[in-house]
Amino acid sequence: MTAAVSGGAPPLILTEWLCEVVDLAPGMRVLDLGCGRGASSVFLAREFDVEVWSVDLWFPAEERQRRADDAGVGRQVHALHGDARRLQFPRGFFDAVLGIDSFGYFGTDDLFLLDLLPLLRSEGMIGIAGAGLVNEIPDRVPDALTHWWEPSLWSLHSAAWWSHHWSRTGLVDIATADTLHEGWRRWLDWLRLVAPDNHAEIDAVEADAGATLAYIRVAARRGDQVLPDRVETIPVVYEPAPITLIHPDLNPEAGPHPETTN
Repeated sequence: MTAAVSGGAPPLILTEWLCEVVDLAPGMRVLDLGCGRGASSVFLAREFDVEVWSVDLWFPAEERQRRADDAGVGRQVHALHGDARRLQFPRGFFDAVLGIDSFGYFGTDDLFLLDLLPLLRSEGMIGIAGAGLVNEIPDRVPDALTHWWEPSLWSLHSAAWWSHHWSRTGLVDIATADTLHEGWRRWLDWLRLVAPDNHAEIDAVEADAGATLAYIRVAARRGDQVLPDRVETIPVVYEPAPITLIHPDLNPEAGPHPETTN
């Protein structure tokens, strides 16, 4: 487990917790999006006998594939290097899309769901679990967190925020949106195990004691709407045409105007 560390959250605890509210069955095609070093992908294949497309931008696919091979699920796990905003899969290819402590890096984009959902079959499920907030921070960061907080942490959101962010599109039906009971303790345990020298975060989580920081979980089911294709290029035809330009500083009463034709 420690060899598969890729972030500040325990991937298997979060994956198991998320899968309590996501319908998975043997043979399903699952996208594990932003999977880090692939521990969650191996877990999904072994525990649910699903076929997993293990996609991450930062960590090499070769290492993830070797990890899956060594775990005996190499034929079920397809490790790919990819950007969540540039996924190349057929429409309706996946039965489920999961993100373990990853959606804060890309999913807050208002248009992201429009790009992702065409890859999910009608009535398929999307689910996320990871670091978040108990409630949204209105403006000022709590004192317990100020020594650790930096601008990228504003991507942390509450389960209620994610629920609203998704449901307002009208494209999904929210099935679950909640926080892990005493998740901050799991957060603290994990940091002490894998990053004991990260005193700033450990001290912040300990001082906050669950008042602000939490592990959140959201699951939703895609509707049956026909979704538009992603717009990547707009075809145009350029046809040159003459343009007459008249210098605005010239006095119109001073006689004929000099003209320039392009």
